[in-house]
Amino acid sequence: MMRAPGPSALRPVPRGLFSRIADNETLLWPALLAPAILYIVLLVGLPFLLSLYYSVSDVTVASRAVHFVGLENFRRIVESATFWTALRNSVIFTIVSQFFVVVFANILAVALSADFRGKWLVRLLILLPWVAPISLGAIGWLWIYDSIYSIINWTARAVGILGPNDWPIWLGQPVLAMASIIIVQIWRIVPLATVIILAGLSSIPNDINDAAAMDGAGFWRRTFQITFPLVMPITLVAVLFGVIFTFTDMIVVFVLTRGGPYDQTQVLATWAFFTGIQGGDLAGGAAVSLFLFPVLVAVAILFLNVARRTEVT
Repeated sequence: MMRAPGPSALRPVPRGLFSRIADNETLLWPALLAPAILYIVLLVGLPFLLSLYYSVSDVTVASRAVHFVGLENFRRIVESATFWTALRNSVIFTIVSQFFVVVFANILAVALSADFRGKWLVRLLILLPWVAPISLGAIGWLWIYDSIYSIINWTARAVGILGPNDWPIWLGQPVLAMASIIIVQIWRIVPLATVIILAGLSSIPNDINDAAAMDGAGFWRRTFQITFPLVMPITLVAVLFGVIFTFTDMIVVFVLTRGGPYDQTQVLATWAFFTGIQGGDLAGGAAVSLFLFPVLVAVAILFLNVARRTEVT
């Protein structure tokens, strides 16, 4: 015969701190937001405030004395020809690369939304440039563009595209150098944009395409009149991420060209690094980096407003 549980067995089990927070919505949301807020404050907010402080001073690596100089650093930068070259290169680098990123990402996303054998392998291969360390990938491209061992040049000569006296120096000629870093950036950002757009394609109900197909709409008509308009907001978000990553990125340019030849691939991010870190002019480097902030804020506001207006309700 089973005995009834005693009073001690009916006592509620003491709950831990995490259980109490999980059951209390008043405490749950602040607890979930705390890591993000801490990240923004420590890794974004404080460096930004430090850059503001440095940009209006004369601080350098070699001197601990800090004096207020107002907007002198910004005036000196704007009067520099390198600044306008870097700004032009940053705009070209970003716009051209993101144009091709959108084209290739949409093509890949539409292709990957279909069912075919080996789709998991294709997705893995597409994601490799994004998950692999960019420094490792850039070193691989450095070998591809090498002035002596370039696989592009040797292949082109083998098939007869290049003559015996033709040998492009990919990273040594201004136009080819800019084209080279744009190609690498496209290779780097396409996987991210493809995943974002593919997620948008997955959210489109199959009933819409089925109904259009029953009404006689072919593949291209469904793609341009149904699929692309529906994924336009998520495509603009992908472009926004790509613009921010590209406009603030320095790794590709730093590894491949270091801004050369003759500053023809110099961008604002690399110039800020060379000025502030390698050159020791912390105030000048901070002033250069701050030019990125208003541009990116304006671009983010523009893209988010356009994405909201193009959203299909």
